Amino acid sequence: MAITLHLVRHGETQENAEHILQGHLPGHLTPQGIDQAGRLRDKLRSTAFDVMLCSDLQRCIDTASIINEAHRLPLQPLALLRERDWGIHTGCNIRSVAQGIDPSAESVDAMFARAERFLQMLVEKYEGKTVLAVSHGLFGRVIQGAFYGKSIRDIPRMENAEVRTLIIVPPLHFRYIREESGATAD
Repeated sequence: MAITLHLVRHGETQENAEHILQGHLPGHLTPQGIDQAGRLRDKLRSTAFDVMLCSDLQRCIDTASIINEAHRLPLQPLALLRERDWGIHTGCNIRSVAQGIDPSAESVDAMFARAERFLQMLVEKYEGKTVLAVSHGLFGRVIQGAFYGKSIRDIPRMENAEVRTLIIVPPLHFRYIREESGATAD
């Protein structure tokens, strides 16, 4: 049976506003980010979710908690849904990767492998369920790239507190282009 995945990017953070590569930093929702999450909560109020998953980074936990006010589901934080580890670029301005990404950053291959594990976990644990997952802009695009068989650059940028819906029908077959192009932070 199909899984309906509602994939959400967290609300705006102070670091987003300052064009900082957050990676595995917790992130701090701005007043606008809190408002974005509240509007998404209201938009999704009538959607019946079976499961609520989120990245274990604070900006996603905060966003998911706001959305969850309308659903009151157990919140399940997962390291699997984290943003790209930017290595030595973490905490730096986005321009720091303009000349190339240091090898200390998580590779595109590793991000796609993580996205595959996430999608496969959904198939194994949540068959026939409706799942809400709060993650990050770049990693959300990687999940979609793995699902649709596309490169990151082929997936449009996700806005803060945007939701995209994927209908996952097992079995999964992964074939996509793993390239660095398009793999910078949003």
